[in-house]
Amino acid sequence: MAKQQVFYIHGGNAFSKYEDFLNYLRTATVRGLPGEEALDIWSRRIAEDFGEDFEVFTPSMPNKQNAKYEEWKIWFERHFEYLRDGVILVGWSQGSYFFAKYLTENDFPFKIKALFLLAAPLEAHHDDTGEDGADFQFDTSRVGELTKKTDRIVIMHSKDDFVVPYEHALKYKEALPEAELVTFEDKNHFLIEEFPELLEMVRRM
Repeated sequence: MAKQQVFYIHGGNAFSKYEDFLNYLRTATVRGLPGEEALDIWSRRIAEDFGEDFEVFTPSMPNKQNAKYEEWKIWFERHFEYLRDGVILVGWSQGSYFFAKYLTENDFPFKIKALFLLAAPLEAHHDDTGEDGADFQFDTSRVGELTKKTDRIVIMHSKDDFVVPYEHALKYKEALPEAELVTFEDKNHFLIEEFPELLEMVRRM
């Protein structure tokens, strides 16, 4: 029996203005310093946590600090030769923004069992760094077309998300009334060590 495929895309940053990106580099917290304890986060173990019954794709998308949609599109499509019908798509933050844009603008060559949108932006959300989604922005009036691409859509968002406001989840739900909205109170931008709720929902499928 073939393993259940899961295709996961991580988050990232996207700036319309190059100077905003340069300013981000000048001010962002420097991580991974010697002696610094690495952030333990669920996404780093997602393939391991799903276990042997799953075939989990976790590609490193190009230039995630200043992502470009066309580059991500090319890299995503390079994986098509390894995918098959019944794949489950899981996008986190910028990854979910990518899936929303891609699936509204393109035909996907495989039947999608489910689409998970985790802490998903729906539109440009400017913050003090100038990050605005850049060319990942799309015609949000078309977001309802996602229901034509899969029978199951799950929106997962936390009310205390300090990156993508919870209101984005409500807008997705309004545009996708048949989608399932799973709301959390205290999981911020899903920068958490464990995410058993996601694992359980995918396993039940």
